[in-house]
Amino acid sequence: MAKIIIYYSHGGTTDLVAKTLAKNLNATLVRIHDLKNRDGFKNRLFSSINAFRETKTDIVPAKVDLRGYDTVYFGTPTWSGNPTPAILTIIDRCDLRAKDVVLFATMDTNRGESNIKRLEQKVKLRGARVIESFTLTTKDKSPQKLVNDTEAIIEMKDLKMY
Repeated sequence: MAKIIIYYSHGGTTDLVAKTLAKNLNATLVRIHDLKNRDGFKNRLFSSINAFRETKTDIVPAKVDLRGYDTVYFGTPTWSGNPTPAILTIIDRCDLRAKDVVLFATMDTNRGESNIKRLEQKVKLRGARVIESFTLTTKDKSPQKLVNDTEAIIEMKDLKMY
């Protein structure tokens, strides 16, 4: 079964989680880039507001062809308890009919569950079946600890099975 991991990362922790998943699951990796400047205090504040309002954004790649993939992973940081505008934009552009989906969210605090719930609603509206999800707290963790935690989740959730 072919797998693809589609993710957005701003600070790098979601990138590390996605790369660890891809390596361990033999999955194709697609990083979504937000063309809007999200750096600096003011831009981060507006980014949180955009996430709360589910504002769409310009992204690269603009679309991802999912033909040939059985399982699709979507990953995103948590901004104010919500998915990022970039990941919401790509989900709205994907044909997810009859796809099995795994959702994951990274977070500094414990607000990732609301992020996952909203992602689940979005992908189900696009025709997907959510087969698994997880959150990963990243605050104050070393890169090696993030890799170890991700590998532990792979084993615990038996993600190699999908």
